[in-house]
Amino acid sequence: MTENYYYSANPDVVHAPKQFTFTLLGNDLLFTTDNGVFSKKTIDFGSRVLIEAAGKENLGSKILDLGCGYGPIGLALAKKNPQANVEMVDVNELALDLAKQNAALNGLTNVNIHQSNIYDKVQAADFTAIITNPPIRAGKDVVHTMLTEAKEHLATGGMVLAVLQKKQGAPSAKKKMTEVYGNCQIIAKDKGYYILQSIK
Repeated sequence: MTENYYYSANPDVVHAPKQFTFTLLGNDLLFTTDNGVFSKKTIDFGSRVLIEAAGKENLGSKILDLGCGYGPIGLALAKKNPQANVEMVDVNELALDLAKQNAALNGLTNVNIHQSNIYDKVQAADFTAIITNPPIRAGKDVVHTMLTEAKEHLATGGMVLAVLQKKQGAPSAKKKMTEVYGNCQIIAKDKGYYILQSIK
């Protein structure tokens, strides 16, 4: 039986594609979504807080959206930073197909979208920023792996930015990131969502 979670490789779903437009970082973006992906009806609040915070940072020229889903974070940042290359990865093949469609719908060519289980298919070690809204339901080990192994894929001075809810692990993630990077600050807070930033 196929696991029916948005963080599994091939969610077993009845397809019901939907489209909506959402304004992110001042740009109207069109999204196609479907059953079997995270937050299919609208851009989830955590991702919005993360995108807003990331939009205020200098993310550099090489960005990784880790666990990209159907693409709101990576595509919003690709649109805002046309000079940057944005790599977008997810374990969920359905989400990746949607992310590719959404990149095309919005005319974004500065993206590279492909399958990866966390970092297993991520080759580069010189990202200037790694951005993630980690799948809390996948468990603490997965979330902490996403946050800490980012270090091996960042250029010196590169940053990892993550959104977590205070009640769903932000304090323990902050502690873990401080151990690994020697620093971690909360750069934004909204309705219990914390944006954590560590610099390599």
